[in-house]
Amino acid sequence: MDETNTILVIEDDATLLETLVYNLENQGYNVLSADHGRTGLTLALEEKPDLLVLDVMLPGLDGVEICRIVRQKHMMPIIMLTARSGEVDKIVGLEMGADDYLIKPFSMRELLARIKVQLRRTRMMRESFAQQNSAEVVELSKTTFHFDNLAIDIDRREVRLNDLPITMKPREFDLLLFLARNKGVAVSRDLILDRVWGWESVGTSSRTVDVHIRWLREKIEPDPKYAQRIVTVRGIGYRFDG
Repeated sequence: MDETNTILVIEDDATLLETLVYNLENQGYNVLSADHGRTGLTLALEEKPDLLVLDVMLPGLDGVEICRIVRQKHMMPIIMLTARSGEVDKIVGLEMGADDYLIKPFSMRELLARIKVQLRRTRMMRESFAQQNSAEVVELSKTTFHFDNLAIDIDRREVRLNDLPITMKPREFDLLLFLARNKGVAVSRDLILDRVWGWESVGTSSRTVDVHIRWLREKIEPDPKYAQRIVTVRGIGYRFDG
């Protein structure tokens, strides 16, 4: 492990919590823990761990609600744990922004493997963003981006499709420009909120990004239902393919 990652475990079963903390610390992780929903949420928002292991059924505040709140503010990977095996429970957790899901009882080896996968994916995303941002300095000197029949004129803040201007709201233009500058890179909803909405993203739901993406697709995609320019990257967010 190149760096010590911090993992927050929110689990109200004392025996399981102790087991999780022991095994994670044995793997070299820095571990924070909580056995109550509200205490865990406070830790997640204040400490900003690298990954969250979150039980669904918790006293004070359930895991689904914690996942929803955390996902609005941070892009940390979230692995949810549940004693229930219903498909509906899994779907609800994933829709709230969870990255992975494990049903109790589970193998500790499997959980550790999934944690490594999520942390590796996050690290690769950050490295990709760093490379893209260093290249973006060069791209900023460009005044117009061209993608086949789509043109984005930065100076005029104008988008043209087949050489015809498209009416866009200021936020739509900023979103499209951000995606275009990061062509080929999968960007999360949280990163989009941070870079496009800025300080206004505080308290803003990631669903806002989905709505704006839908509006953009309706304006620049040949068929919005089968997007080719702005594609959905499951578990992450969106990628602009040009």
